[in-house]
Amino acid sequence: MGPKGRHDLERTAVRHGHEAGEVTLGGRRVPVERPRVRAASGSGEVHLATYRHFADRDVLRELVLERMLAGVSMRRYRAAAEPVGEEVQAAERATSKSAISRTFIARTREALAQLMSRQLHDVRLAVLMLDGVDLKERTHVVALGITTKGVKIPLGLWEGSTENATVATALLADLAERGLDVPQGVLCVIDGAKALRRAIRDVLGDVPVQRCVRHKERNVLRHLAERDRPALRKRLRRAWEEPGHSRALDQLRAMADELERTHPGAAASLREGLEETLTLTRLGVGGQLKRTLCSTNPIESMIEIVRRVQRNVKRWSSGDMALRWTAAGLFEAERQFRRVIGYKQLAALALAVEREMHGEKKVVEEVATLVPA
Repeated sequence: MGPKGRHDLERTAVRHGHEAGEVTLGGRRVPVERPRVRAASGSGEVHLATYRHFADRDVLRELVLERMLAGVSMRRYRAAAEPVGEEVQAAERATSKSAISRTFIARTREALAQLMSRQLHDVRLAVLMLDGVDLKERTHVVALGITTKGVKIPLGLWEGSTENATVATALLADLAERGLDVPQGVLCVIDGAKALRRAIRDVLGDVPVQRCVRHKERNVLRHLAERDRPALRKRLRRAWEEPGHSRALDQLRAMADELERTHPGAAASLREGLEETLTLTRLGVGGQLKRTLCSTNPIESMIEIVRRVQRNVKRWSSGDMALRWTAAGLFEAERQFRRVIGYKQLAALALAVEREMHGEKKVVEEVATLVPA
């Protein structure tokens, strides 16, 4: 098909009039007259790739999602749209509050389904982190995976009334069904919640667990008077930074014995799960990676992005709404992820975890694939 009015003997298509159509422009649907084209051989209508591209609603869905997550309210969506001229704006569609709401619901529902169906069979995880997101009268337990290459991946979420063992167990069981390969060697990092620890033991078995030293520190220090906290904080951090496992353990136990006489509550808090605050030290992990994984900061940073995304929500009308918003926030966080600090040590960590779980047996064929380029 060439210029109109000039016959082309080698043409493969001919014009066949126009019909009403719509395209996405500046975050809105705009009516246009769509040209129709038929094959010169008479075999039927030819669909124009250019029109199909601009008529696709996926562009609008992504734009609506992006603006909602950036904090634009549904009532203010039209005011935030790109200017395209008064004539085009007078005929625009899909910018009302109800239309934006329907588009956002559809897109976030896709995000939730995508997150909960993400397959893990081909994902080699070195670290699994678990934590909770508190909403009004709801709690979402979320999981973050860190691969042996240092890439952070939101793995899933599960809803409950509290951060209890049942919710965490359901989430971990779902991850296992989707292919989470624990026997290869995965370190679990948690904030010290007993419910999360119980769920890990029930579903994943005897895997090494690193408890967040920052949570432990806060739990211990809150039993002390304000004037006594700086000195103990300094001693705790010095012990956790100690490269020798036995020496670090002795220092922490000595502190617990001292606190027993003056602050028994602080002593009990320190002794609870004390060995698991030194899991990384026991595995021989030090340097930057130890500083990254000795706390739950990586998953808390992800949760902070989820909270920022949800900041304009005043009322959670349903569990489905809460799950959709959290899933959308997790994907927004994933867009901002960078590799974790100290990622070059993750391959060695995964092998150390595997050796601890299976004795000194080594899987030689995995070494080459785990060492980062």
